[in-house]
Amino acid sequence: MKKVEHIGIAVKNFSEANSLYYKLLGVEPYKAEYVESEGVNTSFFRVGETKIELLEATNPDSAIAKFIEKRGEGIHHIAFEVEDIIAEMERLKQDGFILLNEQPKKGADNKLVCFVHPKSANGVLIELTQEMK
Repeated sequence: MKKVEHIGIAVKNFSEANSLYYKLLGVEPYKAEYVESEGVNTSFFRVGETKIELLEATNPDSAIAKFIEKRGEGIHHIAFEVEDIIAEMERLKQDGFILLNEQPKKGADNKLVCFVHPKSANGVLIELTQEMK
């Protein structure tokens, strides 16, 4: 793992959350997109080396909608940038971690992603990310 790539925050109202984080961070989001595979709208803010991803559910069956229903708004996941997502997935499986997907999938911000189940990471959802080439 190379670095923390971003912190994902689940929000109920995308417009209000973007406005709030603009006021908080003093910068506009540099990117916003819809991620069909996850059923979410996302926006990314960058402050120095740190990125914050806001996630709003676009359907009631999405993971973000279920998260907010169960836990409310807040930190949803921590993403780590990896050099080789396939190799990292294999390493984690061999070390006993539970992966939520068997193959990497297309995520936001031009990334391949895979999630590690919170039950195998002390209650924290971990996202692996690799830049798509």
